Amino acid sequence: MSIELLSLLFVTVFAVTLLTGLPLAFATGAVAVVFAVVLFGMPGLNLIVSRMFTLLSNYVLVSVPLFIFMACILERAGIAEAIFRAVHVWAGRIRGGLAVAVIISCALMAAMVGVIGAEIVTMGVVALPAMLERKYKKELALGCICAGGGLATLIPPSVVFIMFGLTAGVSIGQLYIAGVIPGLMLAGMYIVYIIVRCQLQPEIAPPASADELAMTLGEKLALLKELILPALVAFSVLGTLYMGWATPTEAAGVGVIGALVAATINRKLTWEGLRIAVGNTTKVTAMLYWLFFGSSALIGVYTLAGGTKLIQDAMAGLPVGPMGVIIIMMIIWIILGCFIDWIGILLLTAPIFVPVASKLGFDLVWLGVLFCMNMQISYISPPFGPAAFYLKGVVPPDITLGDIFGSIWPYMALQIVSLGLVIAFPQIALWLPSTMTR
Repeated sequence: MSIELLSLLFVTVFAVTLLTGLPLAFATGAVAVVFAVVLFGMPGLNLIVSRMFTLLSNYVLVSVPLFIFMACILERAGIAEAIFRAVHVWAGRIRGGLAVAVIISCALMAAMVGVIGAEIVTMGVVALPAMLERKYKKELALGCICAGGGLATLIPPSVVFIMFGLTAGVSIGQLYIAGVIPGLMLAGMYIVYIIVRCQLQPEIAPPASADELAMTLGEKLALLKELILPALVAFSVLGTLYMGWATPTEAAGVGVIGALVAATINRKLTWEGLRIAVGNTTKVTAMLYWLFFGSSALIGVYTLAGGTKLIQDAMAGLPVGPMGVIIIMMIIWIILGCFIDWIGILLLTAPIFVPVASKLGFDLVWLGVLFCMNMQISYISPPFGPAAFYLKGVVPPDITLGDIFGSIWPYMALQIVSLGLVIAFPQIALWLPSTMTR
């Protein structure tokens, strides 16, 4: 059988398996097992087992459950509420100040959490009622939470960067630092959009209340102490990585300690809370690892059959120039992001795209940032945007999924613009890593 026909068969069987409703992790694993046996006989199963052992022996994988546990602890530590209180009194004087405060709070939380679901659910519980109570239009309130929560994909310690670094063989520390400026740039674009739109359409965001306007400078400065703990937790992760004091796994461990200390100081650390955090960490980690195993097995079998080399050669030989190949990769990632989980996209495409980008002379750290920016778009892309479903779980019953998806289009446009800027000007992502302590 020709490799072209085999590739078509791979895609067809995989698509049919997904349509049966089988979870992605088990669908990829099942297809991998079937093709391994058909193509290479029973000894082909040794390939799958060896890839699993190789994955499990990677020390960096330990950072995944640590960062997730850190997010689960911070979710219950009262940090998000403290950040939102401290930020919104400063932004309250401008029209749309609560929405601006959501974006700033999400950016600060992203520097500690690294898990998008925790941010969106927390802001949906803390900030959404405050905005709806002050008569903010639903579109503005819902959109800023979905978009702001997605910053956890790009601003370190993003779990997406860990997985890309493992798959592409790129320094996770450099990936983390490379995501800082693009993440802050995108947050800034959101803020500018909210302020400008609220000036042009004052009815969507009422002015600050009399109590907020009457707050003295001293009272506002006093609230800034609420940001000390979040700043220390963020520095314990990003600062130690940037200064070269810790590896990503070590930084994750320090971050967990910081989260536990923050919860203790806020008097939110309880045995019940720890039990729930451990349980949630176990569930999310197991889900990620099964996705990782299944997709890795599938791509391993396909690679051994010669499929990835066929696609790599075809992409490298396209008559569109190196930058045209990158644009094609972005389009494929955006389309796949509408239907498949990010880790499935990563493990199915990275073994093909990474060698092509490297062969064309592109920096793989830059490619990793582009991947995360694409996955940020996928988090709010209908029909399966996870951010919308996370938020739907905590909003009032009268708010529909249609309302949530209808609110995200301006932010998606800004995400695409920011993606274009980083493609056109790679130094936006690459300058800060070049200054890191080696």
